[in-house]
Amino acid sequence: MTKCIAFHSYKGGTGKSTISFNLSAQMVRRGFNVLLLDLDVYAPSLQTYLDVMPTHWINDFLFEDSKLDQVISDMTHIVKKYDRVTGTPNSKKGKLMVGFSNGSKDEIYRLDGAVRHDTSMIKLLRKFILIREEISATYDLDYIIMDTSPGIRYWSINTLAIVDIILLSLKMDGIDIAGTKVMASEIYKNFSRLGTRPYLILNRVAGYCHPPNLGQSVASLEKKYSVILDEQSEDIINLKRELEMEVISSIPCYCDIQFDSREFLTVLQYPDHPFSLRVNELIDKLEKV
Repeated sequence: MTKCIAFHSYKGGTGKSTISFNLSAQMVRRGFNVLLLDLDVYAPSLQTYLDVMPTHWINDFLFEDSKLDQVISDMTHIVKKYDRVTGTPNSKKGKLMVGFSNGSKDEIYRLDGAVRHDTSMIKLLRKFILIREEISATYDLDYIIMDTSPGIRYWSINTLAIVDIILLSLKMDGIDIAGTKVMASEIYKNFSRLGTRPYLILNRVAGYCHPPNLGQSVASLEKKYSVILDEQSEDIINLKRELEMEVISSIPCYCDIQFDSREFLTVLQYPDHPFSLRVNELIDKLEKV
């Protein structure tokens, strides 16, 4: 059965797009068929990440200007390319499919204009709700990964309403925590009652800021630099209790990749990096929930 997962956050800059792409790529490397949808309609990034210019967009599908198979691109060659470069053995046959959003000014105006009119809004909402059903019927997928707009917005809320699992990424700073608490009490509890399972991803946790040489093997760096992510610390225990959500992953602040312009490719470029190992651990946990 296909699992549908949404990445969400209170504010931008929490790493949800970077994590969602790295997660999708690593899932493909492990043999899963994955569809990654860029539903951050106000600031989509996947087309920039992958340096592509689609002729059809998710926006077109929502407005019934294109069919589903026209807006979904097979990007498996990206994973295969880096497997050849890094010499990573890959006997499995996973696929990476990607749907891109058009973030042009005109498209954002069109989406915003549609939700201001009841008839258009209802039509779009119905199309949006049916998108998961149509995708599952059309493609043989193990996972659908959706990267959403941050905050409480029309499109992000609709995305959260159609998924099985919400991965809420946040940084351990006061503003992000305070905003996340509001979202948890006003939104996530309602989805939880309907069976959706929300989890926390604590990203860029303090404790690892030594930039290694990415050209070298760094599998033992966490041990070498005594990186300890104490999920039983008082701050995290209080956060889990207040939000009523479990932490599914804690990712340290890896300064070497944080300032890498191609950090979204970390698992492909540096499969032994501690960040890549964290992504593998996250996949293991997602398989069990």
